[in-house]
Amino acid sequence: MSRKPTSTDPELAQRLSRRGMLGVAAGATAAALVGAAAPTASATPTAPATPTGPAAAGKGRGRPVLPPGRLGIQLYSLRDKVSSVGFAPVFAELEKYGYDEIEFAGYTQGSAGAITLAQLKRLARDHGLNPIGSHVGYYDDNNPNAYTFAQNLTKVLDDAEALGLKHIGTAAGPFRYGTTVDAWKRAAEDFNTYGEAARKRGMKFYQHNHAEEFSFATDKPKVRLYDVLLAETDPDFVYLEMDIYWAFSAQFRFGKRVDGTAAPFHPLDYVLKQPHRYPLFHVKDGIRDETTRDGYRMTDVGDGDIDYKKFLSKVTARTHHGKRYHHWQTEHDKPVESYAFARKSSEHLHSLRGRCGD
Repeated sequence: MSRKPTSTDPELAQRLSRRGMLGVAAGATAAALVGAAAPTASATPTAPATPTGPAAAGKGRGRPVLPPGRLGIQLYSLRDKVSSVGFAPVFAELEKYGYDEIEFAGYTQGSAGAITLAQLKRLARDHGLNPIGSHVGYYDDNNPNAYTFAQNLTKVLDDAEALGLKHIGTAAGPFRYGTTVDAWKRAAEDFNTYGEAARKRGMKFYQHNHAEEFSFATDKPKVRLYDVLLAETDPDFVYLEMDIYWAFSAQFRFGKRVDGTAAPFHPLDYVLKQPHRYPLFHVKDGIRDETTRDGYRMTDVGDGDIDYKKFLSKVTARTHHGKRYHHWQTEHDKPVESYAFARKSSEHLHSLRGRCGD
């Protein structure tokens, strides 16, 4: 998937130029490589299914919705491959699929052998991938040596700096002290501390949500906990990575208070109100199913019911002095075949088109 460099950022321009040199042929071989890596029922490869729903609606002429150079993937989605074959083959596949960035979920590669941070950074660069962020634990109060922000902040930031990360965050919710308003205010103080320390290193600290962050405080059932987090964290120190799937799930699960009164919200409204606080997103899809607890069944990006054409268009339209500062990381917690998920998700997001006036 070749794209022309349109940014004045030299590093981004270099990555996009490298991607362009790979040419269409590399992208065309990606599906065959996925087929070779995954078990198949037949030796004859099958053509991709004709997209329906939001995927079909997004195709056609028009302006690409996905900003150039900003497509990443959370490597947790590929943890089976990383642990069995190592980062190098995984990065090679992601390069072929048109990815620009990666978000780490650990820096080791299991049975594939040891790797240093310097080697990992160089390996990503060699495949045109920009390490944009990483998920690290928030706390483990039973283990003073835990690799978490609370227990080993300096080490966590040292490693992130060694990798050249611009963002360093956690996927743990702010539940360290409980589910009351005061408990979340205490957690917000923790986050402000981590964020201030990260900023001194030239990085942004961020928190990645699940659905439960949008639940209500146990002592004040009219107060949504996510609103406490936003209000009590310093916007100069603490940023958010919205997991869009879990935010939509929360819309389903926590659209009413405990007493049954309506408390509707839309994930997009949070972002559009403070777009600068959301530098990162997890692009995760789901099929609507109100018989399930979460209201959705997770699926590959493009196969579900979340309208990513609308979501990306609305967010990327909010620029600051013409600068785009959002990064989009595809993710699936339990993909059927992780390489196939990565390829399909990239193809879908690159296919989305908006009107010139969007």
